[in-house]
Amino acid sequence: MNDNIQNKLAILPEEPGCYLMKDRQGTIIYVGKAKILKNRVRSYFTGSHDGKTQRLVSEIEDFEYIVTSSDLEALILELNLIKKHDPKYNVMLTDDKTYPYIKITNEKYPRILTTRKVKKDKAKYFGPYPNAFAANETRKLLDRIYPLRKCARLPDRVCLYYHLGQCLAPCVKEIEPKVYDDMIEEITKFLNGGYEEVKEDLQKKMMEAAENLEFERAKDFRDQIAHIETIMQKQKIVSADLSNRDVFGFTVEKGWMCVQVFFVRQGKLIERDVSIFPIYRDPEEEFLTFIGRFYDIPEHIKPKEIFIPNNIETGILEKLLDVKVIIPKRGPKKELVELAMKNAQIALHEKFQLIERQEERTIGACEELGDAMNIAAPLRIEAFDNSHMHGADAVSAMVVFIDGKPAKKEYRKYKLRETAKHDDYGAMQEVIRRRYTRVLKENLPLPDLIIIDGGKGQMEVAREVVEDELGLYIPIAGLAKDEKHNTSQLLFGDPPVPVEMKRTSDGFYLLQRIQDEVHRFAITFLRQQHQTHAIQSVLDGIEGVGPKRKQQLLKHFGSIKKIKESTIEQLIEAHIPSATATAIYNYFHKDTLSKE
Repeated sequence: MNDNIQNKLAILPEEPGCYLMKDRQGTIIYVGKAKILKNRVRSYFTGSHDGKTQRLVSEIEDFEYIVTSSDLEALILELNLIKKHDPKYNVMLTDDKTYPYIKITNEKYPRILTTRKVKKDKAKYFGPYPNAFAANETRKLLDRIYPLRKCARLPDRVCLYYHLGQCLAPCVKEIEPKVYDDMIEEITKFLNGGYEEVKEDLQKKMMEAAENLEFERAKDFRDQIAHIETIMQKQKIVSADLSNRDVFGFTVEKGWMCVQVFFVRQGKLIERDVSIFPIYRDPEEEFLTFIGRFYDIPEHIKPKEIFIPNNIETGILEKLLDVKVIIPKRGPKKELVELAMKNAQIALHEKFQLIERQEERTIGACEELGDAMNIAAPLRIEAFDNSHMHGADAVSAMVVFIDGKPAKKEYRKYKLRETAKHDDYGAMQEVIRRRYTRVLKENLPLPDLIIIDGGKGQMEVAREVVEDELGLYIPIAGLAKDEKHNTSQLLFGDPPVPVEMKRTSDGFYLLQRIQDEVHRFAITFLRQQHQTHAIQSVLDGIEGVGPKRKQQLLKHFGSIKKIKESTIEQLIEAHIPSATATAIYNYFHKDTLSKE
């Protein structure tokens, strides 16, 4: 703990608020809230902690805090700060599941659709549904029963749906708004659990049609009733009151939390959501933050009410979410919360070994690499590689690994501008200079380690730029390959010497991944550049052939070779003007034409 942190700890207020932990580069790595800032922030720097909390604390070089007037205000501020700064140690809600919804559009003549995106467009959304098939079948059923508009754009004449009685044809007729309002009201009632009334109405119509000997019409009503029974009765009823609610359960073990959410719609348990993440403070506070962020995701529509476990403050959640929050005390509702908690416990136990192994292969590998090099664990690594095609199309590429995992959004490609052909050292100098000049100019995060895909010479020119020109002191390592182009050793130090590492270790495996990834990224970029330049070099000199026409030719013929072999007539068939087709043909047959 440095003197700056000690001085700040001594003057912390005994007030509620938020705190922002920063690393040595000033990057915010964790945001938390506290009922009493003095107690909460001090707890990080006193006593013993588990491994991951120690890792967080070891990176803290400074912190800020913001005092709020209440615990609720602190929670709201915390959610906004996490959304703004996206700190790496906070709960990551990467919602990789998108559930289908039924949507009634907000238009003059509304439509009924299925969608996986919930937008703030004043439309009505119902769901989520357990699978796309159930949602689509329900939508088709409603389309058959209610003659809403089907076309995305209004045509200029009636279509087949009008003749089938499934559309009122607003394209050619003026329909009173009340007609649509009444239908939407009935559809809303249907989707909110009132489908029994619709079924009874269809049964009456079926009987009337049968009495009038309209057997085809009666059969249609019968099929619609069968569809309702199939679609709406597949799930088990877990609540007789047909309410929409989300049921939360959580468990905590070894500094990790698992939250299980049951989606109950119209009294039926239709789906669940599972989240597992590390925690760094009281479970109750982490749980409150999780729920606040959970409903920030557009697909998670707030239900009528929320069930949560015991020992959680309901008042603060009700004010934050503006929904009814209940802690069930007895009966089936309490059993549902207990079931969610039991499922959370099972999920956490099942995931533990995989999570621990993943951490071992990522952050653990960084720590192992740092120990071998006798530096702090390089949690942010930037690696560079140069590539060229026999001296032409020289390019360079940079990949970034954060916490032992590739951060692909931060990868960068470089077209080399100043370097002469075959000058590998000059290429490395140029790209290192461009990268870290920009890092300083834009105040971007500095890496803990720079890895050069090359030997001592490339390392030295990189060091000259980083240290001598820019005044930065960042560890620089080189990766050497063996005769089979596999990672053979890590070079480090001044002068560079091989670092002893077991080839079977996670640290060495991380180096192999980095070297393979930066080489793959550089080669892919080189091929793209070479292909572009190959096309340019052949077609650019032809009069009448611009970028669009080049694309048109390649799309039609598939390759430069086939363009060369084509006749004027074949070029014209590719929708090329005759004058341009003649110019292309003459360009590729100069030698033949000159002999003639």
